[in-house]
Amino acid sequence: LADLFTKIKGMLLFLFIPCLCSGQATPLLLRFSSFLDPSNIVYLRWDHNEQEMITFELQVRTSGWVAFGFSPHGELPGSDIVIGGVFPNGSIYFSVS
Repeated sequence: LADLFTKIKGMLLFLFIPCLCSGQATPLLLRFSSFLDPSNIVYLRWDHNEQEMITFELQVRTSGWVAFGFSPHGELPGSDIVIGGVFPNGSIYFSVS
């Protein structure tokens, strides 16, 4: 399970950088989707392939930052988290923990 989270963490960083830095929406063929909140602000799309690689796309209406995480038990301790956002000058940042 820890190996899966390591793969997901690396894949998330790979996924978010092209989506946010390109300035263009890249249409991905992702079969599954769901709003994660009752106000429909956080929208998650995902899919997987035969090699067990999971691809995520997170769309969030925000003016600051967003965090996305995975946990083997649904709790913060032991979770893998990606935090990203845009500074006021327009530069983009990411942090993986």
